[in-house]
Amino acid sequence: PQTGLALPQLNPKLAGSVSKPSIPRSPVPQRAALYVFFPPILFFLAADPAVISPQDPTLLIGSSLTATCTVSADFHLRAEDLYWTLNGRRLPAASYAALGPTTLSVALARLNGSKQQSGDNLVCHSRDGGILAGSCLYVGLPPEKPVNISCWSKNMKDLTCKWAPGTEGETFLHTNYTLKYKLRWYGRDNTCQEYHTAGPYSCHIPKDLALFTPYEIWVEASNRLGVAVSDVVMLDILDVVTTDPPSDVHVSRVGDLEDQLSVRWSSPPALKDFLFQAKYQIQYRVEDSSEWKVVDDVGNQTSCRLAGLRPGTVYFVQVRCNPFGIYGSKKAGIWSDWSNPTAASTPRSERAAGGCDPKGGEQNTTLRRELKQFFGWVKKHAYGCSNLSIKLYDQWRVWLQKSHKTRNQVGKEP
Repeated sequence: PQTGLALPQLNPKLAGSVSKPSIPRSPVPQRAALYVFFPPILFFLAADPAVISPQDPTLLIGSSLTATCTVSADFHLRAEDLYWTLNGRRLPAASYAALGPTTLSVALARLNGSKQQSGDNLVCHSRDGGILAGSCLYVGLPPEKPVNISCWSKNMKDLTCKWAPGTEGETFLHTNYTLKYKLRWYGRDNTCQEYHTAGPYSCHIPKDLALFTPYEIWVEASNRLGVAVSDVVMLDILDVVTTDPPSDVHVSRVGDLEDQLSVRWSSPPALKDFLFQAKYQIQYRVEDSSEWKVVDDVGNQTSCRLAGLRPGTVYFVQVRCNPFGIYGSKKAGIWSDWSNPTAASTPRSERAAGGCDPKGGEQNTTLRRELKQFFGWVKKHAYGCSNLSIKLYDQWRVWLQKSHKTRNQVGKEP
């Protein structure tokens, strides 16, 4: 059999008038070109067994829907051979209607929100359970206007914002949230790219932020049923600065004072090159409790003394910082996270360690004696009311404890 392209044949009558070209001899053997024909390949697409209409509709909660399933004539199925399911649950035959020999409808009333954001599955089946066609129902609500936008900047290097999705929140449909921002008086709209960094409704802008110029920030919510836009929030980066928790937190005893601990820490190093003020808070709790007590009036100092504590008790202490007034900002500032807990214990009470359990009259006598000792000690050591400070009181407490210790030791001698 002949393969390849057929070469044109010369008419024999014209052969004598056609001169044959001379072919130069070559040491390289000549190769004949081979042309192979492939027969055309036909692809046949099988027809869909059935078609559901409408296909993948989007509906409001409470809507009604009538869907139809029409079977292809090639499958020789009739309307009475069909049934419907919604999310795998067979729908009652009372909701069906035959609209033709091969078409069956189903009526759905007062639809609830979709069970999943990818849509509810409405499926047309043959009598034996085979799947003929399917459609996704998207039933939900349009998005509400996002609210409660709040933002903060970590050490003036970035900006993180979060928001609430509206009063109801749940739309039963996949809803996209887009945070946009721009410089207030000029510049183009920018879109935040790093979502869910501080929770489900949040976005992080890592760099390229301007200082001393206010920003306009807003959030757009969109789904299959509509779009909603939040109110515009205007802010200056300098007004929303927060920082790292205070570092190098140390908690130690105050000599032998059984009811006090000293707390020291360092100011935030990330802001050391900026002009700002700082205020601090301390919270502390005993080891076997989850209830924290907060000290608000620490001010801008980096040390504090906790008083009125229980003797012989382990305390956990944390500190946080609020950098405010950065470059003259008038805003209140934003508190940092709390530092990691630092533990220390107060000294045990000498009287508690000795197992003393005096009677009420003995307690009163002891109190009167200690007050008399205190006032006598003050007359000896204090020179005017200005010197009657907490340091003076601490000195007397140390003297008093040493006095008790000496008394107890004397009492134990034979």
